[in-house]
Amino acid sequence: MTNERVADFYRRFALREARGQSTTYEAWGLGVAEDPAVLARIAPLPGMKKQPNLVFAAARFHGAPESTYDEFRSWLLEHWDQVEPTILARSTQTNEAGRCAVLLPVLSRFEGPLALIEVGASAGLCLHPDRYSYRYAVGEQTVALDPVAGPSPVVLPCRIDGGSVPRGLPDVRWRTGIDLEPLSPDDPGDRAWLRTLVWPGQEERRQRLDAALRIASDETVHIRSGDLVDSIGHAIADAPSDAHVVVFHSAVLVYVDEDRRRRFEALMRSRPDVSWISNEGERVLPRVAERLPRPAGGSAVLAVDEEPVAFVGPHGQSYESIVR
Repeated sequence: MTNERVADFYRRFALREARGQSTTYEAWGLGVAEDPAVLARIAPLPGMKKQPNLVFAAARFHGAPESTYDEFRSWLLEHWDQVEPTILARSTQTNEAGRCAVLLPVLSRFEGPLALIEVGASAGLCLHPDRYSYRYAVGEQTVALDPVAGPSPVVLPCRIDGGSVPRGLPDVRWRTGIDLEPLSPDDPGDRAWLRTLVWPGQEERRQRLDAALRIASDETVHIRSGDLVDSIGHAIADAPSDAHVVVFHSAVLVYVDEDRRRRFEALMRSRPDVSWISNEGERVLPRVAERLPRPAGGSAVLAVDEEPVAFVGPHGQSYESIVR
């Protein structure tokens, strides 16, 4: 990727993703796009290692100031020898428990008990939808859903249309995940990396992450280390025979090369005994994209077995049912 293409990449990130979400990342993205010295460091990085989320998180992990672009730039150029190895070693394993708020309307419609398998599970925080509280905003009203044991320390807000409010929390009998490099909710280094992946200015998300990590630490879930294509069949085979198997993933397949992605899609189509929930960008899954009634407009697309059901906020903040 040339410096010019990297500049466009960072400019789009600033204007389409960071704007309205993090003033710091918006300023940094726009700054990088106009900075030949910084672009010269980023351009040689392989593939998706160039992505702003990863570069900015790696810098902050090593102490980059969450300040003006000029201060960030000076720090980054001085400490690039520290930051680059972290970029190469780590990945954007953002583990946003808030995405459970848009998975729940679908999960609640399946006959239980459920066996959950998350692809790209990171530390497995989205494998506990039954342990969180939900506050669904329907117009001026709020619908509250809590676990049987009572309100959870993790409360997930979400705007939703009235016809899509979940029926209740799922009965989860069994859960596991798959990740190339699983993270542990008990490991201090992994916890620190996950906290760094939360964008500057999003303190509520950081507090939610800390609370979700505590819940995940209380209930150990085995996250399998492996490739999604090679591992999914084994994970499905291990699920209890009396549970409905649900395979799901959020903002994962975009980071998988096209050949592996298509092989995974074919594997999921070959398993009519399994429900497949995808929560990805609108262009990631072709069969989902061709069935959309309109462009997603920056939202992710939630689909069940490649049939789109909702436009959703990337971190689970909104759910808009797709009526076809």
